[in-house]
Amino acid sequence: MLSEQSAATVRATLPVVGAAIGEITERFYDRLFTDRPELLRDLFNRGNQAAGTQRQALAGSIAAFATHLVEHPDERPDVMLNRIAHKHASLGVAPDQYETVHRHLFAAIVEVLGDAVTPEVAAAWDDVYWLMANALIAIEARLYAEQGVTAGEATWREWEVVGRVEETEDVTTFRLRPADGAPAPGFRPGQYVSVQVRLDDGARQIRQYSLTGAGHGGADVRQICVKRVRGEAGRGTGPGTGTGTGTGTPEGEVSNHLHARVREGDVLRVSAPYGDLVLHETDANAGADADAGADVPLLLASAGIGVTPMIAMLEQLAASGHRAPVTVVHADRSPAEHALRADHEAYTAKLPDGSAYFFYERPEQGHPAELTGYADLTALPAIPAGTRAYLCGPLPFMRAIRSQLLERGVAAADIHYEVFGPDLWLAQS
Repeated sequence: MLSEQSAATVRATLPVVGAAIGEITERFYDRLFTDRPELLRDLFNRGNQAAGTQRQALAGSIAAFATHLVEHPDERPDVMLNRIAHKHASLGVAPDQYETVHRHLFAAIVEVLGDAVTPEVAAAWDDVYWLMANALIAIEARLYAEQGVTAGEATWREWEVVGRVEETEDVTTFRLRPADGAPAPGFRPGQYVSVQVRLDDGARQIRQYSLTGAGHGGADVRQICVKRVRGEAGRGTGPGTGTGTGTGTPEGEVSNHLHARVREGDVLRVSAPYGDLVLHETDANAGADADAGADVPLLLASAGIGVTPMIAMLEQLAASGHRAPVTVVHADRSPAEHALRADHEAYTAKLPDGSAYFFYERPEQGHPAELTGYADLTALPAIPAGTRAYLCGPLPFMRAIRSQLLERGVAAADIHYEVFGPDLWLAQS
């Protein structure tokens, strides 16, 4: 990890760098996209760039990594690194791109901090960057090898749309099959794929969508569920659904393209499956062996479109005959906006000891009062000892549920969650 000298320098300069990190990342992206405009066009999420969230994410990840290095010199933040590496692999990020980022990032640091960047300071932060970059390069190389692909264009494979189902007004399921007729790669419940589409201006934008199951129509069919992102100005939401930020969101370029343009017979470029919010092997398979005795109680909590990985997990749990209690919690604005609700109910009902609790802000008549509003675990029976929890949804929802789980005795190490958008560094525990 960091040398003692570098650690001391980073520790001393963290307040200065941290205070300026927002301006540093703004300068960095301006330099990067001036030099390499194709990266904004074909790799980075233009919506996140427009909203500023990608810039905040880079700043946060660097600061979080540096802080971890000086506070825990003998440990590496592997949870954060693995999460970022899975996202990078789904995008086809190549090792040489880290050198490009390094060049423009350190130029931006010098522009902002000026004379404060002494040779010692530059060397220490250079150590931080390459420790993080080389760790990510190594993890990504392993992920590519596991999938039998390489970075760049080889990341992508053509898949034909063989089915389309309108789940709600704003959510559509697309059923996909490899266009070349070769077998579809396997995946673990909870993983996602990247989908790359060519937009009207020629840009090839990429977004990630969870696999919601093996799909209908054969072993080589896969399903993704896409929520149309509507442009919103200041639409705030609370921790029950967390489906907005309150600061406004741009129109989703890829989601709207898929909803408006893509029909059966069309072909999409899709990555191999990635993502580390997956069922533990014992959770996914123990129930299939009557003598295993390894089933543990589970809680699957989601909000809004965060339901998608949970559906794949429930399908696997039902198929394996998971015997221990499985508690399903979901929060949404209304039953009509609850995508895949029928699957949610059906897979839960197939479990020997499954129970579902759906919280709605605008429920139907007769919906239980205790399940109205934001998700609240106090409305549930006691959570079994030894429960392992999986969460997916916007950050306010997951923070609220995680806090409630901790208060009810669930160990922090047994709470696993997926982060939407660019803030992957936030999922460190």
